[in-house]
Amino acid sequence: MSSERLLTRLAAEPARAAVLLDVDGTIAPIVTRPEDARVPAETRAELERIGRGYALLGFVSGRAGEEARRIVGVAGGRYVGAHGLEGEPEAEAWRERLRTFAETVSWPVEDKGLTVSFHYRAEPDHAAARAALEAVAERAREAGLVARFGRMVLELLPPVEASKGTAVRRLLREHGLRRAFYAGDDTTDLDAFRALEGLELTVRVAVASSESPPALVEAADVVVAGPPALVDLLRRL
Repeated sequence: MSSERLLTRLAAEPARAAVLLDVDGTIAPIVTRPEDARVPAETRAELERIGRGYALLGFVSGRAGEEARRIVGVAGGRYVGAHGLEGEPEAEAWRERLRTFAETVSWPVEDKGLTVSFHYRAEPDHAAARAALEAVAERAREAGLVARFGRMVLELLPPVEASKGTAVRRLLREHGLRRAFYAGDDTTDLDAFRALEGLELTVRVAVASSESPPALVEAADVVVAGPPALVDLLRRL
């Protein structure tokens, strides 16, 4: 089915569907300093409109849920943080171990509670920064943590079976929904794409950039060139 047809069918019955979104790089443009990220007012207005009509408006973020709520600023939406780790009891047992490990790394850390991140976008030599953080990733794995790279960032997580995919499945199950739109921009959003398999109707959107993983673009039903183009797509819902 064409992407046009998928969007038309989804928008025809909003009370039967979920609109689920990643935050950074998807609805909040990527910035050099993560603490400066914001969802533009124009985007927020569209999200508020969608929230009034659709059965579920959800935000699935790598940040802590409350931090995602602050950045997005849309009341009434569901927020799930830490790549789906929030709400997983096993993850809590790793919170202090993550923080203790981060203290051994001579790099600015973004502490998200159940995950920690080391960004290198602001470094003058990206290749050297990546090499230094590869060594950190290896040490983290030896300590029993999960280490993975995203868009100019190394993330460390607890070894717990949770992802944006498990978060998406949980949200849809709780609301009894079998129709969903999901948009994301990075490797972790592939898990959310996979979580939509088997539903009655799905629209998977890749918010593409020069840093986008090719697998995300290949798996998408619709590809848009950055957050502003996603807003144009949201207007059609």
